[in-house]
Amino acid sequence: MSALDVSRWQFGITTVYHFLFVPLTIGLAPLVAGMQTAWVITGKEHWYRLTKFFGKLFLINFALGVATGIVQEFQFGMNWSEYSRFVGDVFGAPLALEGLVAFFLESTFLGLWIFGWSRLPRLVHLATIWLVAIGVNASAFFIIAANSFMQHPVGARYNPETGRAELTSIVELLTNNTALAAFPHVVAGSFLTAGTFVAGIGGWWMVRNARGGDPAKLEEARTLWRPVARASLVVVALAGVALIYTGDVQGKLMFQQQPMKMASAESLCHTETDPDFSVLTVGTHNNCDSVTHVIEVPFVLPWLAEGRFTDVTLDGVVDLQQSYVDQFGPGDYRPNLFVTYWAFRAMIGLAGGSALLCVVGLWLTRGGRVPHQRWFGWLGIAAIPTPFLANSAGWVFTEMGRQPWVVVPNPTGDPNLRLTVQEGVSQHPASTVWISLAVFTLLYGALAVVWFYLMRRYAMAGPDQPKPPPDESSPDQDEPVRQLSFAY
Repeated sequence: MSALDVSRWQFGITTVYHFLFVPLTIGLAPLVAGMQTAWVITGKEHWYRLTKFFGKLFLINFALGVATGIVQEFQFGMNWSEYSRFVGDVFGAPLALEGLVAFFLESTFLGLWIFGWSRLPRLVHLATIWLVAIGVNASAFFIIAANSFMQHPVGARYNPETGRAELTSIVELLTNNTALAAFPHVVAGSFLTAGTFVAGIGGWWMVRNARGGDPAKLEEARTLWRPVARASLVVVALAGVALIYTGDVQGKLMFQQQPMKMASAESLCHTETDPDFSVLTVGTHNNCDSVTHVIEVPFVLPWLAEGRFTDVTLDGVVDLQQSYVDQFGPGDYRPNLFVTYWAFRAMIGLAGGSALLCVVGLWLTRGGRVPHQRWFGWLGIAAIPTPFLANSAGWVFTEMGRQPWVVVPNPTGDPNLRLTVQEGVSQHPASTVWISLAVFTLLYGALAVVWFYLMRRYAMAGPDQPKPPPDESSPDQDEPVRQLSFAY
């Protein structure tokens, strides 16, 4: 394998691994803030216990997300120095804003939230967790704005004298229509992830307590776990609707801005009018004409492309390849069709785990019911990983589908504002990258074990036993130390 291949593997592995933590952090912070708000408004102890319980899990996930995310930016200088040289003036702006504004906001107020129990006025302390929630979502926006420049470069021009892209408008960069479409889609996916996470754990505990035969446990299932499970299932339902809408908006933009990506997502080899959407294909995909569409659905693909059911002509991979050769010179401008096609379907299909849990959970808990079926508890646990995997598949589709470009040419922008992955890689020997790839893979594997162990341990331990919530007038001196232990 060449240095390019190994560098792509390393960036792909570290990015997908890091993004396992990101959606849960983005979605769980507002949910924890919502639980604490419910406690402040109602004064009910069970919301306080739930805030502390899911707050522990949030802190563990946040810590691992930060640790793995730091590596990402270093790779731009180490393995992709030519990319950094070409686009650093543009790409660095949203990354700097992410660090100076968003990360500073979330880390500062997270510290105040951890140490502020019984030391800050109740409303001030509540404000800190909401500011954390705002910070993590602002962080996501700046990162998406940077990534969206790679998908649809705007707000910059190519300087032929320096051979670099130069920022011309930070406002245009941050209001890139690609970013404005991608950000709500990512946030909706994050709420789906966090809602499924909370509902899965809450459902499991609800069934466990309902089956124990202990009246106190049954009451806890009714007053503690049922409300949080119901609320999070509603979040899942709303997030699912938002995902469908924002995904449709984003898909229509992709058909305009990256037609090769969307043709590859469908394995549409040749230009057709009103092609059917394929649910299942057989073939090698990368040998485009060998693909056989086994199950197809009419009208779906034209709607996804242009919002019409008929009279829509879509360019195929073969024709687009020839047009790119004519425009940019000799080369293979097709992504890996197999990965692009199946990642798109995995993204959609895996979200079905959350949908199933939502429908079943809302039905079983209707009218004040507390389900006791053991299979529902295990359904909740089984559904938890599905949105994590769906989010990862979505990013694999987004990034693999733009290959071989690292900066995709804007169809209506500066034609020279483009860069291939081959042109962006650092000129290292492959052996150097192999060493860092092995180190990161082993290190991240160890961190995965730690993350799973801590998350499982605290989820299985359940919330702390009932005790009086903190009183602003009598601070608990042990609280900061105990909370800090949860973060580690």
